[in-house]
Amino acid sequence: MSTRIAFLKGHGTENDFVIVPDPDNAIELSPAAVAALCDRRAGIGGDGVLHVVRTAAHPEARAMAGEAEWFMDYRNGDGSVAEMCGNGVRVFARYLQRAGHVTEGDLAIATRGGVKSVHIAKDGDVTVGMGSARLPEGDVTVRVGERSWPARNVNMGNPHAVAFVSDLGHAGDLYSAPPVSPEGAYPDGVNVEFVVDRGPRHVAMRVHERGSGETRSCGTGACAVAVAAARRDGADPAVTGTPVTYTVDLPGGRLVITERPDGQIEMTGPAVIVAEGEIDGEWLENALR
Repeated sequence: MSTRIAFLKGHGTENDFVIVPDPDNAIELSPAAVAALCDRRAGIGGDGVLHVVRTAAHPEARAMAGEAEWFMDYRNGDGSVAEMCGNGVRVFARYLQRAGHVTEGDLAIATRGGVKSVHIAKDGDVTVGMGSARLPEGDVTVRVGERSWPARNVNMGNPHAVAFVSDLGHAGDLYSAPPVSPEGAYPDGVNVEFVVDRGPRHVAMRVHERGSGETRSCGTGACAVAVAAARRDGADPAVTGTPVTYTVDLPGGRLVITERPDGQIEMTGPAVIVAEGEIDGEWLENALR
């Protein structure tokens, strides 16, 4: 391990990340190393790590090298690997812009959830083409303490259980994952969203992200919530031919989600780089002992 490892810190609606630029995929980021970096008291602190690698240099991404130059090797705060992170993609794009790899306009970013289309606007907002949602069959129930709610199963490249509640406080502290039944519905774990209405096509949410606990924001979760709310409200762009847009308020800010008639979902919101520096290699080695 090199003595010093460059890093940046960024967030998208306060869903925050440690960014590790590593174009040649030369840095081994074990689950324990990721967890140490994301530790909010003993490390840098973050909901996850954005490992920035050229697509051609990563064995999991090489097949996408013809479509996207850069691969977002995303890890949850506990070190586990995740398919996608919507807020992470926006921050990843902002880093690429800051580093001079891209400019305002359109670009493509490879993820484990496929290649995502991104647009960096002049006003600073970043729009990400999040792909389409899948709505798996089967009833799902979410429970917190003595309360339980039916939940909508939505897959955005990663799994979500969306529950509509009367009060966001009913979600509890969200330190641990809310139980979801039936057992085995989500063999690899699930992100759980609790949602209340704020107005016409305007909702607010809290989320427990698998591997991270409650986060200030979740981009794929906001998309899942918008789709679940639209179906609950009787809106399906594939049927009507008319796009549907929902405003989604999260503890860390606001995202705007649009579902188009072809099923494609676009998420727009801010992305901010707040700091950069160097990770001390000796500290990291000691943290892993």
